[in-house]
Amino acid sequence: MGAENSFQGPALASRSDLPDVTAPDGSGIRLLIDRRHQASAASMVEVTLPAGQVSRPVLHQRVEEVWYVLRGQGEVWRCPPNADPALYAAVAVKPGDSLVIPPRWRFQFSASDAEELRFLCFTVPPWPGDDEAKSIELGGLGPPTV
Repeated sequence: MGAENSFQGPALASRSDLPDVTAPDGSGIRLLIDRRHQASAASMVEVTLPAGQVSRPVLHQRVEEVWYVLRGQGEVWRCPPNADPALYAAVAVKPGDSLVIPPRWRFQFSASDAEELRFLCFTVPPWPGDDEAKSIELGGLGPPTV
């Protein structure tokens, strides 16, 4: 059976050398899997935040995010809707750690001074577009630096 008759399946994705976009939180985003690859239930990106930087605090309206830390260390602050932000402490993250950011939870993250923070981020449902992320005024890690 020749190659012209064989089914290839959804498109193969490859990581770009540079971020494809900058997220509303200021981190670099490399688009890995989305609707272009026939993903209908989830999407996946690689997120990077330079060493020593603090993201802008945001919330997502509809998507749930699942993070898996690949490289670097940092902190992640998460706060449920309508909760007092002062009651929620940041958690330290390192390679091999995973966490969830539910819809409508406020969050902010930082990278240690030693190296960039890099993690995979799965979104369910797939990222719906530019109006999904909303900036918020106050995060749990102080003023943003990006």
